[in-house]
This record gives sequence, structure tokens and C-alpha cells, in this order.
Amino acid sequence: MSGSDASRPRLPFLTQDRGRDAHCWAPTGSPEAVARPLPPGPVIDKNYRFKDENGAEVGLTDLFGKHDALVTYFWMYGPQRERPCPMCTNWLGAVNGNAADIKQRVALKILGRSPVERQLAFAAERGWQDLDFVQTVGDDYANDLGLINEDGSEDPALVVFKRDGDKIRLFWASEMRKEMADPGQDPRDAPDIASLWSILDLTPAGRGTDWYPKLSY
Repeated sequence: MSGSDASRPRLPFLTQDRGRDAHCWAPTGSPEAVARPLPPGPVIDKNYRFKDENGAEVGLTDLFGKHDALVTYFWMYGPQRERPCPMCTNWLGAVNGNAADIKQRVALKILGRSPVERQLAFAAERGWQDLDFVQTVGDDYANDLGLINEDGSEDPALVVFKRDGDKIRLFWASEMRKEMADPGQDPRDAPDIASLWSILDLTPAGRGTDWYPKLSY
């Protein structure tokens, strides 16, 4: 059977799906209502402090560099961990492959509670060359985002900030918590926007329930 023959029985279903999707996503109301901009995010007033790869202490505004948008990923590699979280590692491996392109448009920083030298050592071990690692000074940033659990473990967070004149605003943040996840799976946002899950979600068996990425195989 040719490829076109094999796909023919599925075409009616694909057509139905496309029609349904077009109905679900069709804009309603006037063009002005559809194009109405979102309200600006809250201003970040707190003076969060970080250490860059050179060991210099910097503020949140310094992480923007020349850009007006800053994408940050807080990964689970605190000082209490011997090795980083495997899923965070998997996600960062994929981001590293796109980081040079991403940084043409926005600033991209990877935040961790471990000393920046420790983060850089692991990055070198993995061969990551295009990720910029930053150490959080103190735990104000992590605590304000609710990323440190009662047992001392951490949660990851993907957060986007926007420069607005001399102010910094929160533009977007992942908000899906563990308790909102499907049974036996990670929450479907950071770090699950990883290509690992996106590809496995296309397969017959999906993600499975007896497997999770490792730091080595």
C-alpha cells in the first residue's frame, strides 16, 4: 500500500479535527477586542541578587543585557543535591541546542542555588556551550516563587520578565503545580515543554509509567 493509500482512511478524521480546531480557535467579537493587548504584568520591586559566571554580583536588570525580554529557567541543582535533576538536565540539553538562536532575540539565563562554578562544571561535563548560568544569592527569589519545598527539595520554574522603561515587569510564568499533573506524569508545562515529552506524546505508548530520563545510560 502506498503512503497516499495508507493515509486515505484517516483523512475524514483529520478533516473533522481541523474543522473542530478551527471552530474552537475562531476569534469572537470585533477585531479590536481580539487584538486587545494584555494588561502589563506586576512590577518587580524586590532587589533580587545574583552571581554571574564571573562571580560578580548583579541585579535582575543586569541579566537583560541589551534585550528588553529575559527568559529565566530555575533548575533543580541546589547545594543539597549531589547531581542535578535528570529532567531539568534533559530540558537544558535541548535548550542548549537552540540557545544561540534564542539569544539573538531575548536574554536567556539559567538560575540555580548552587555556586555558579558548580553549575558551570556540570555544563562543561555535558558539553553545553551556549547556556549562561547564574547563581541566586540567598533564597528570596526561590522562596517568592514557591520553589523550595518543606523538605528542602526544589521545583523548577520557567519565568519571563519584560523591561518597561526603568521598570521590570513579570510577563509570563509557569503556574502548573505537581498537584495539577496527570497521574504518574510531570505537570505539562516547564519542564514538560521539552522535546523529549513532545516526541514521546506522538507515539502509541506515549510517555509510559515505568521510565524516566537519567543523567547517563
